[in-house]
Amino acid sequence: MAAQTDKLLAELTRLYLAPEGMTRDVLAQHVLGQHTRAAKLTTANGLVRALAIPFRKAAGVDADRHWTRLCEVANALQAELGLPAPAVSIDGASAFYLWLSLESPVPAAQAQDFLELLRLAYAPEIEFAPDAATAPVYLPPCLNPRSGKWAAFIHPGMGASFADESGLDMAPPLAGQAGFLEGLDSIAEAQFAQALRKLQQPGAAIKETAAPLADAREAEAPGKIVQAASAPDGLLLKDATLEDIVRFLQAQHIEPTFRFLTPR
Repeated sequence: MAAQTDKLLAELTRLYLAPEGMTRDVLAQHVLGQHTRAAKLTTANGLVRALAIPFRKAAGVDADRHWTRLCEVANALQAELGLPAPAVSIDGASAFYLWLSLESPVPAAQAQDFLELLRLAYAPEIEFAPDAATAPVYLPPCLNPRSGKWAAFIHPGMGASFADESGLDMAPPLAGQAGFLEGLDSIAEAQFAQALRKLQQPGAAIKETAAPLADAREAEAPGKIVQAASAPDGLLLKDATLEDIVRFLQAQHIEPTFRFLTPR
């Protein structure tokens, strides 16, 4: 257990936490469900180390619209903007998150501009708080203090299974959580600058993603979790069978029998 915890803490620190963001002991208590604490993803001098982009369930829209919107934005980040794949998480209540790691922290105003331009280009109906780039967040895995369920990083192909309820009844395996993160890369300084320039170009707003998703209902077809039409190789979301996902989870030492693995 200690080795698994150490590996997960190392991955969380590598990708998202500034050195002064949270001590190792506090982070260990957090991921073990002993004491949930919101973490700052900023450095001591206010630079942004990582971005957590929320996609919340909204009343009056399709039940899984927040998931399909995340898919569109995640694919656009890679196909349109040339960025590495982000991590995907559930928040333990009713939202999904995309997690972007920055190799070189950026000024808060620049990070907030990036989020707003991204919103305008690919998710204009979503609203971000004025301090979305710097507000403390609950870093998965952890117990959601409001719902009592677990927030966790997930395999992208599992997202449709969490559209109704984005939480786990039991703690996710630590080795599996580290496995979801260890293959991810941070956004290089040049990559971030290039993506920001693209978003600032006239006409960048409300563009179609390069990998449009199939109708969300198709994700509920037997043996399919999420399907993206004509998604280029290497994108976050692409055709995934249940067997593909089970093999991936087993390779990451995740027991694929916990609740919500299969689509309902």
